[in-house]
Amino acid sequence: MKNQIRDGPAVQYAKWCIESDNEKAPHYVKLQAQQWLNLVDGGTTDVYVDEKAYDKICKLLKLMAHPDLECSIFDGLEDYQWLLITAVFCTKYIDGRRYYETALLEIARKNFKTFTAAVVFLLLMLTEPHFSRFFSVAPDLKLSSELKVAIRKIIKSSPALADDAVFKVLRSEIRCKLTDSEYTPLAYSQDKMDGKLAHAFLADEAGAMDNYPIEAMRSSQITLRSKLGIIISTQYPNDNNAMLDEIDISKKTLDGLIDNRRRFSLLYEPDSYLLQDDQWQTNDLVIYQSNPVAVKNQEIFQAVCDMRTMAVLYENKRENFLCKHCNIKFKGLGVEGYVEITKVRECKQAENPEFWKGKSVYLGLDLSQTDDNTAVAMATAVNGVLYAKVWGFIPADRKDYKSKKEGVDYNRLIQQGVCFACGDEVIDYGFVERFVLNLEKEYGVNVIQCGYDRWNALSTVQKLESSCMECVEIKQHSSVLHSPTKLLKEKILSKQFCYDENLLLEVNFQNARCKYDTNLNLYVAKKFCDGKVDMVVALLNATYLIEQDMLFGTDDFIVQT
Repeated sequence: MKNQIRDGPAVQYAKWCIESDNEKAPHYVKLQAQQWLNLVDGGTTDVYVDEKAYDKICKLLKLMAHPDLECSIFDGLEDYQWLLITAVFCTKYIDGRRYYETALLEIARKNFKTFTAAVVFLLLMLTEPHFSRFFSVAPDLKLSSELKVAIRKIIKSSPALADDAVFKVLRSEIRCKLTDSEYTPLAYSQDKMDGKLAHAFLADEAGAMDNYPIEAMRSSQITLRSKLGIIISTQYPNDNNAMLDEIDISKKTLDGLIDNRRRFSLLYEPDSYLLQDDQWQTNDLVIYQSNPVAVKNQEIFQAVCDMRTMAVLYENKRENFLCKHCNIKFKGLGVEGYVEITKVRECKQAENPEFWKGKSVYLGLDLSQTDDNTAVAMATAVNGVLYAKVWGFIPADRKDYKSKKEGVDYNRLIQQGVCFACGDEVIDYGFVERFVLNLEKEYGVNVIQCGYDRWNALSTVQKLESSCMECVEIKQHSSVLHSPTKLLKEKILSKQFCYDENLLLEVNFQNARCKYDTNLNLYVAKKFCDGKVDMVVALLNATYLIEQDMLFGTDDFIVQT
């Protein structure tokens, strides 16, 4: 029997994405495509891709007329749309529940984003249980109305749907009479989000909103057996928006740093290596990776190229082009990930306390302010290999808040011994100081020096020095940090770095972003990082001391000026 899904456009597109020599599909799309293909191939016993559901979706798409093309929507869908729709509607648990609860689409303009959302809502209204309620949330009434207009356009263009016995288009909502379901567009600027039971919702242009609308919708779904939240946006230039958080969670999920498997994400943004050396001005891969429709549609590709030409010539057009047509934050140009998380993980080893006995070690501190994370790193070099063990510290009363906000299970990390909860609303520095001073006894090591950032550390440093620990200030400046940043990266890439298993450290590496200063010094730039990087900073401080010892010896330590 012919397998419709395996032979269908969603699977074929996913297979194209993961081709080893295919650079037109961005990294995280490749990861998601591979993970979904594993489910198609029966990679788990409790999840499958439902042929009957797929057949139903296909029949409905054939009944819908494409309002801009002389064909059905079935024949007019783009490849990425097939993948999104098939994954969301047809991937299920064996008990019939929908597998994916969140679908995230980061995509540039001119890729039929609103049309995609319109098709999804029509399918929801026709396939979900009777009396279901659906909402879309947009920043303002204009955007919210555009989606409703797109849905209405498909209905009116499709003879099978245009009958009043099927859909009723009203001023404030659209009703499906076959299922007694309703779709209501909401505008964040004027509508309250609380108190609405959303069987499924869409957050449109999430990059222009804060987290409240999405969280309000999710809160309404808590009691539902099968629920769905669809979040769609291009990139926006601001630093505080809901889309950035959602993208970060998706990346960490796809990288295996957090367990959020009921999340399907298509992140069409250029890979980090394409963000360097102004490649956006000439490298067509930047366009292809952020504009999946442009891969096959020459007209759209040329239109984006024309806008690129203008953005190169005129600086006032640059931000709009990079954000809206390349999914690049304008101020993020020149920012790159520190080290690929897969490379970091190759350096992981099982904890072995015996290894540390008798070792001479260097410590690195990154002390937080108020409720932020604090980190302590212990490192040594043996036969050219850098060994490290790193711990985190958080306020005890903020564990749950931080777990939810950062997508990190701090309770689990505390149980694993890589993180400590101390203090109430703020870090108990006394706990950290006692921890540092006890390392020699606990691990049988000889602490040579402790490197620290002067910020918020003077009191702690005074107490450490009063206990005869030599402390060295490490200025957090690119000219100082460039060398250890480069050295640590080289050690990781050459597999001359080993760290005791530590998921929180891996998350920190994933969050870390680097920048070059005007003298081409590479450094971890905290303000550009996607989350906590205190463990990486502490490790870099320890690495700096090790490097200084390698170069000059402890007796000839160079004081920074």
